[in-house]
Amino acid sequence: VQLQASGGGLVQPGGSLRLSCAASGIDVSSNVMAWYRQAPGKQRILVAGITGDPRTMYADSVKGRFTISRDNVENTVYLQMNSLKPEDTARYYCNGMRNTGREYWGQGTQVTVSS
Repeated sequence: VQLQASGGGLVQPGGSLRLSCAASGIDVSSNVMAWYRQAPGKQRILVAGITGDPRTMYADSVKGRFTISRDNVENTVYLQMNSLKPEDTARYYCNGMRNTGREYWGQGTQVTVSS
């Protein structure tokens, strides 16, 4: 399984970014896919997730600003991030979890929100 995250970068507060997670070896349409983030010195936390149904969930800190979605044909998961804040600065990781509970991680992509 490979999860290739991309789309990070430097953006000003209030700006937007769209992260992509291109998956191989795992079907994004039938497994739980998620985005996590980890800021320096802090624990990795769940940001958003999408199930096979699909149902979505979001951390309270990003509700109304972030949207997780997927493209079943491209086998890719996206995270649209709007109204970005400095506290959103972190490395963002794509995660895939099979029904067995086996998890897979991508290498992450850095998001920096700063003026």
